[in-house]
Amino acid sequence: MPVSPLRRTLTIGALLATCGVTSAAADTPSRGTVALVMQADGPNAAIDQKIRTHLESRGFAVNLLNQDAPASRAAHARLVIMSSTISAKLVGPGWRQLPVPLLTWEDDMLDDLAMTGKLDGTDYGTAKHERFLWLVNAPHPVAAGLPAGTTTVYQKAGYMNWGKPGLGASIIATLYGQPEKAAIFVYEKGATMDYESQAPARRVMFFIGNDTFTNLSGAGVQLFDAAVDWAAGDL
Repeated sequence: MPVSPLRRTLTIGALLATCGVTSAAADTPSRGTVALVMQADGPNAAIDQKIRTHLESRGFAVNLLNQDAPASRAAHARLVIMSSTISAKLVGPGWRQLPVPLLTWEDDMLDDLAMTGKLDGTDYGTAKHERFLWLVNAPHPVAAGLPAGTTTVYQKAGYMNWGKPGLGASIIATLYGQPEKAAIFVYEKGATMDYESQAPARRVMFFIGNDTFTNLSGAGVQLFDAAVDWAAGDL
């Protein structure tokens, strides 16, 4: 007998529950499952919960995975999101090769994911007291239809993460006045990343920090949503 979409969703939710994966929306038909990797007991866990709520409001079911969870736990997700609240040294292997779209704002994970080189402060890093981005690729879907040039993405100045991607990346935005530091960049599936690695699925770097999601301006939220939607394959 054919399995209905709702019954299929319930079955998947039950299976995830047996694996120790939590989801407030596991039993709700949705746009698919996002695996949100975070530091569950960290000082900024409440911000990650707000991100979860935002994603659920947009139709995603969200499974929270602690930073030490194996990559195999996200193998059936539609999208993996790695928060910068994680400690890169506690994240296990396998995420670089995972054939699932992945979005992160953790600069210390960029080299592990082969999205940049290995030198902290040269290939990736964090900038303080930033509020603006320079959109350099307005036609790209991740630019959210915003015009090229200066865009106010924070309500007040805060931290921004950045990287210097490989030649196969599309750079969407850079830090204002610092064109060598990409704040938003993406790799299409199969694109060459760093270390001559090929992206096993779409990869996205976004600029926010541990606690700056709630500081995003309207334009910042538009860019965040566009990054999620592109990574998930909806754009």
